[in-house]
Amino acid sequence: MNWYNLHTPEHVDTPTLLVYPDRIQHNIEVLKGMIDRVDRLRAHVKTHKTKEITRMQLDVGIRKFKCATIAEAEMLGVCGAPDVLLAYPLHGAKLQRFVALIQHFPQTRFSAIVDHVDAVENLSATAVKNNIQVDVFIDLNIGMGRTGIRPDDAAFELYRFCSEMDGLHVQGFHAYDGHVREVDMVERKKVCDRNYEPIAKLIERLLGEGFEKPSVVIGGSPSFPIYAQYPEVECSPGTFVLWDKGYADTLPEQHFLPGAVLMTRVVSLPSENTICVDLGYKAIASENPLDNRVFFLNAPHLKPISHSEEHLVLEAGVNHRFQVGDVLYALPIHICPTVALYDKLLAVEEGKVVDEWEVVARRR
Repeated sequence: MNWYNLHTPEHVDTPTLLVYPDRIQHNIEVLKGMIDRVDRLRAHVKTHKTKEITRMQLDVGIRKFKCATIAEAEMLGVCGAPDVLLAYPLHGAKLQRFVALIQHFPQTRFSAIVDHVDAVENLSATAVKNNIQVDVFIDLNIGMGRTGIRPDDAAFELYRFCSEMDGLHVQGFHAYDGHVREVDMVERKKVCDRNYEPIAKLIERLLGEGFEKPSVVIGGSPSFPIYAQYPEVECSPGTFVLWDKGYADTLPEQHFLPGAVLMTRVVSLPSENTICVDLGYKAIASENPLDNRVFFLNAPHLKPISHSEEHLVLEAGVNHRFQVGDVLYALPIHICPTVALYDKLLAVEEGKVVDEWEVVARRR
């Protein structure tokens, strides 16, 4: 039997997302083996959004985490994570919710990112008003182009400004490089090294001005093997726990196993050479082109030709043998937004569903 098959699929409704704890545990151990010290890992929880996987990481000594939403930060607080960086700009109601987290989970050290003077002033005023001290990281734009400040004079001045504000304790820099996707490791390393150069100059300048050495949280999955070799930075990969077909194809040097599989069924035979499955937009991430959204493990020849909210039509070939009700198992190309489409994950061991894991942090 293939590793992903269920013994009794007739008892499971579809579409659903299956997860395999033994593979997740393997991936966590592989990650630890790729870096010299576990305290340099700041695992991102955006991929899985579950207490169960968070606790699996806590159990092996990972103590620092990164997240993108208040719900993810709250989940980490509930799990007792010691150190949490909320890597998303805090404005309006989000700022008030962040303060509530700090007050409700005193055992967790929550940090925030800032990239503008106005954000710093608002955060400082809020901290003072609530009689709390907030750790902050300057968010740097090293090429992603969505948030952050360029790592130049402006970043230096913002760092200095933060250091002078009441209620704030500036910790260092945060830099995400999701645009780095070079398949060739030599080229990828060149890009990462080039992206880090201005950060290194910022650090040198701060030290020259008498500041304590700042921390640096940097990178995602593609750049993780490179920054893991930088002795003093914290690395924040997230996809490693579940992995996906997209990264498996483009990051062959990283030996993680697929830990999540979509289970779907044939619901119709619309023509002699096509089948329709219940894997619509609402069941799988669909930001990629149609031909790059899913890979069927037990039918790799299937090709998507039409996609809508509840249906995925596939080219199966003339004289195919598929029947209505047949079960297919598939890897998403992008696992992170796929997980966010499900209320629960079904944990599978030895072909049996043994537990349900709530995707608790999908609720914003």
